[in-house]
Amino acid sequence: MRVEIKARNNEELLRKIDQLLDEEVTEVYVNLRPTKEILVRILENAPNVRVIGCPPSLYPKVSKKAIHALSQMGIKLIPVAYSRGRPKKYDEKTLVLIRRMVKQGKKPKEISRELNIPLRTLYYMINGR
Repeated sequence: MRVEIKARNNEELLRKIDQLLDEEVTEVYVNLRPTKEILVRILENAPNVRVIGCPPSLYPKVSKKAIHALSQMGIKLIPVAYSRGRPKKYDEKTLVLIRRMVKQGKKPKEISRELNIPLRTLYYMINGR
C-alpha cells in the first residue's frame, strides 16, 4: 500500500507519520526533506516499507549515510516528481482529435459543438499549444 504524507513542517509530518502508517504500508512519499528523525519514525511505524520518496529538489540534501543505511536494509530512497498547479481538463487524446478535425477542414464552431468544448477554450487549444 502507498501513502502520501504532506505537511508544512517537521512536527506536523511526524504527527501524520504516527497517524497514517502501519504494517501494510510498503511505499511512503513525504513532501519535506527526510531527516534521520523522520526516516526512523517511518521505519518504526511502517516496518515493511520498501520505497520512500521525496521531492527531487530535496533529494540532494538527504544525508548520504542515511541513503546508504536504507539501501543496506533493502529500502530505496528516491526522488519523486509530482506535477504542480491546476490539473489539465482535456487529455492528450482530445488535443490530437482536435488537431485532426482542424486538418480535415472542420470549423472551430463545429468542433466546439461536437466535442462540447467552449469555443474560446478551443481557440486557445488550437492556437496556444
